[in-house]
Amino acid sequence: MRVQACLNGARPACFHPGLPLSEAEVARDAAACAEAGAVALHLHPRNARLVESLAPEVIRGAVMAARLSGLPVSVSTGGWIMGDDARRRAMIASWALLGEGRPEEASINLSEPDAPAVIDALHASGIGVEAGLASVQDAERFLALDRGCRRVLVEVPDLPPDQAVPLAKAILGRLDAAGHGAERQLHGEGRSVWPCFDLAAELGLMARLGLEDGTDLPDGRRADGNVALIRAGLARAARRA
Repeated sequence: MRVQACLNGARPACFHPGLPLSEAEVARDAAACAEAGAVALHLHPRNARLVESLAPEVIRGAVMAARLSGLPVSVSTGGWIMGDDARRRAMIASWALLGEGRPEEASINLSEPDAPAVIDALHASGIGVEAGLASVQDAERFLALDRGCRRVLVEVPDLPPDQAVPLAKAILGRLDAAGHGAERQLHGEGRSVWPCFDLAAELGLMARLGLEDGTDLPDGRRADGNVALIRAGLARAARRA
């Protein structure tokens, strides 16, 4: 099973003692996740003050640190990071000049009003798009935009399993009905993490695990970090194969 490790998200430093925020911490965690079996990385780069940033020098530093693992790197473009859509697009445009420090992919939430322009900016900078869909409405908008992407992220919010799984299936079903052929990744947040992971394993989809999405192991114990979550997920998938 293919699993992307989501290392930190928008979580504050106090969220978990194992949360990697600095470049050195990201480098260590990325390497350990690769050794544990992750095939890709997703992260929210931080500046020297450990605040999320889209500034090119911050992106380059985080990407280069993570890429020491040998894995491809995706970064977030979340609208909250800059708080201004025009500035966000300008920062993304500057990533075209980063050379080897440019991320392979970047994610965009289709629920954000500026999503179409951000997708265009990523394409112009030569960066693959991960299109995040958290609802059937997001899927409808994504399909109507008809813009290319490298990967569709079906992202289920923190819901009880009896709500999380039907929502994931509804979003995937809309993509199936449209015949959209991009690679799909399925992942959940909080209570949705393991139900969505199990569904991804059942359907043969890429999954995602890490402290951005949740801290708990399948048995309810708190994981000591990203590596424990990756190992638990891969072991769980292997037992169910």
